[in-house]
Amino acid sequence: MDKRFSALDLDALRSFVEGIQSASFAVAADRLCRSTSAVSAQLKKLEQQCGVALTVKQGRTLALTPEGEILLSYARRMLALNDEALRAIKGEQLQGEVRLGMQEDFGESVMPQVLGDFNRQHPELRLTARVERNQPLLRGVAVNELDLALVWQEGREGNCVRSEPLAWICRSREDVEALLQRGEPLPLVMFDAPCLLRSRAIAALDSAGIPWRIDFTSHSLSGLWAGVSAGLGITLRTRIGLPETLQIDNRLLPNAGELGIALHQGDDTADTAISSMKALILRTLNG
Repeated sequence: MDKRFSALDLDALRSFVEGIQSASFAVAADRLCRSTSAVSAQLKKLEQQCGVALTVKQGRTLALTPEGEILLSYARRMLALNDEALRAIKGEQLQGEVRLGMQEDFGESVMPQVLGDFNRQHPELRLTARVERNQPLLRGVAVNELDLALVWQEGREGNCVRSEPLAWICRSREDVEALLQRGEPLPLVMFDAPCLLRSRAIAALDSAGIPWRIDFTSHSLSGLWAGVSAGLGITLRTRIGLPETLQIDNRLLPNAGELGIALHQGDDTADTAISSMKALILRTLNG
């Protein structure tokens, strides 16, 4: 064994991960049935073992340093492997049901891997999944119809897992150039209101002084992609789930910023099956 390195404390790693996911080490302490001072001591221990600062104060909260982001990714995988090993040794199989909701963009890009991995790890668990837009998913968590919901979120606060840059998506870049050269209002393909991305697109165009009009609306993501593919206009999304037949063109249109990916959880924070699914989603999203 290389004597330059010591073994990272798994309990300290668990407090670190829970603190970041909860956006509060005080909340983490409560969930882990520890005192806040004990959790803070574990964070300091990790920083001493790593030889670098893992968090930095940002207002009233703590944000990850670049080294902290690296450790968070490894910590999630180490804890998941530790818990999986213990369950295998003890012959334990998780029982019950997990009700998962995902925004449509994640349905084809994230859902297959998450569902496949979860089923292999916990074959005795029942799993139900819903793919819908943000508001129905958030309501589902609020009224206890869903245990977890992966949705878009404005800003990076709270339950934000990571952020994705927004992109203007079109059938071809030549289409965008031709539309702008004609000087007519830019045709947009959007979800029905209310829609976070619709609002962001309109705000960005208004700020840049570019006239626009909604030419096509859809209730579903597949309908939105069909409208763009047919040349009915352009839309604003992230690259997640982007069809290969469509293109991104950010050259002539305003920067619309980023959008957060948030994982919302219901009231049953102590359920092992839900926690296992949550950890798997976070590992899948963060690599």
